[in-house]
Amino acid sequence: MLQLANLDERTRQFMREELEHDSTRGQIYISPRLNSRGQADWLGLLREGFLSGSDTTLAAQLRLAGRLRRRETRHSKRGKLVSAAVPETAAETLAEGEFNRYYIRGLCRRAIDEGLSNLVIYRAKTVESPRPESQVRPGKSFDPQRLLTDLRANIGVDPALGVPAGPNSGLSVRLP
Repeated sequence: MLQLANLDERTRQFMREELEHDSTRGQIYISPRLNSRGQADWLGLLREGFLSGSDTTLAAQLRLAGRLRRRETRHSKRGKLVSAAVPETAAETLAEGEFNRYYIRGLCRRAIDEGLSNLVIYRAKTVESPRPESQVRPGKSFDPQRLLTDLRANIGVDPALGVPAGPNSGLSVRLP
């Protein structure tokens, strides 16, 4: 579970506004790991999670009603397409990633609204084997407008600024 330093009602409101921003533009990320029920429920699950939940409650909702595919097509080490089981951690990875992205976007909006000039990267979750690039990031600052623009432009892919730092990085941002 992510320990999001500034997840309060004010940040949650901005998260919900960012979700509606994407929804009205048809830009909600729909993971290929979601089955048809998961795809149909995804927007409502995000709204519910941003209102009063967390990445953990969102993951539980994904698992609870079987909203994830059981199998997926991947490239093997030899480059061939193969059918493989969806990882057991898929619900957590998806929930954590999307909850964190909207939390960061919401916090960017809050920082801009409060006239703050930066947000600071920190480790929001302890990870067993942090990537070397993730270990040097905590403490670095980012301009909230630039970060918000980057996250809005890069739906469902790694953002250009590298925040958040990919699946399971455990990194997020906080107010200075």
